[in-house]
Amino acid sequence: MRHIHQRRVPRESDLRRYWKVMTLSERFEQLVAALLGAIIAVIILLALWELVRLVVETLLLQHQSVLAHSVFQRLFGAILTLLIAMEFQHSIIKVIERREHIIQTKIVILIALLALARKFIVLDTGATEPTMVFALAFGVLVLGGVYWLIEQRDAARRGEEAETRVTSAEHPETDDASSRKPS
Repeated sequence: MRHIHQRRVPRESDLRRYWKVMTLSERFEQLVAALLGAIIAVIILLALWELVRLVVETLLLQHQSVLAHSVFQRLFGAILTLLIAMEFQHSIIKVIERREHIIQTKIVILIALLALARKFIVLDTGATEPTMVFALAFGVLVLGGVYWLIEQRDAARRGEEAETRVTSAEHPETDDASSRKPS
């Protein structure tokens, strides 16, 4: 995975480069993705502002302990909400930059797992029915299983692609040995 500081320089936008050859529906998808990206960026900024306000108000002004269960729930609920939004934003940026044509299923599953983890952290155990806890736990297991299956499929595909590259590197000739004339 390339990091931001490792991007090719100078970088012409892939969107600008391919805009002329895109179909109308691909252009529409790009515009929707860009609009979603902008909306989520605003939501992330507002959530970050709320998190900073919550930390200042709770920990500095009211001198509440971060170890108090209700304070912990509020703070980490806000942090995880922000992380979920940022991960979603990252997946949309991939679509906009044309590194992914569509949002990958694995990313959606990971975002759902983050949302369930957040739910477990902010869960009020005193007011929550045991069946709800069971349902949430079952959801985590199912999503984890689906993620594992997708990862296994992707690993098998990567193995096949690597094997194909090795085979073609070892045998660059296009015709087979049986069709060659002896010298």
